[in-house]
Amino acid sequence: MKLPTGQVIGEVTDLRAPLAVRAEAFIAEQHVAPAEDVDGRDADCLHWLVTDAEGSVATLRVLPQGEVAKIQRVAVLKRARGTGLGTALMRHVMDRLAERGFTRATLGAQIDALGFYERLGFQAHGPVYDDAGIPHRDMDRDL
Repeated sequence: MKLPTGQVIGEVTDLRAPLAVRAEAFIAEQHVAPAEDVDGRDADCLHWLVTDAEGSVATLRVLPQGEVAKIQRVAVLKRARGTGLGTALMRHVMDRLAERGFTRATLGAQIDALGFYERLGFQAHGPVYDDAGIPHRDMDRDL
């Protein structure tokens, strides 16, 4: 999927922008406790950020677990939701992960987002569980 003009996806090591996007999407909008989002694992993760003419707009992180990539903290700011940006970010990152030798991707999806991840080839398994006060379900797919 081609990004709209002016949008760029890149891997980042400076976490200020990804944390700001997550703070807006998770802490401000979904009322997730800051300690639930900033959990001390960011240094162990790979981070991607999408920017546009207005600034940072989306992010996600990946926690490597051997050949499995655990995708976490997928966040798209409200102004960019429904534009296909989340799909483009996920596809871009999964391609990069496969290039790096990861064979499988896993994630914990908010129940409201199951359809989004299913359209990307993820399959749900296991019971619904609570994560930060939000119902989730585990999903995975081959890369």
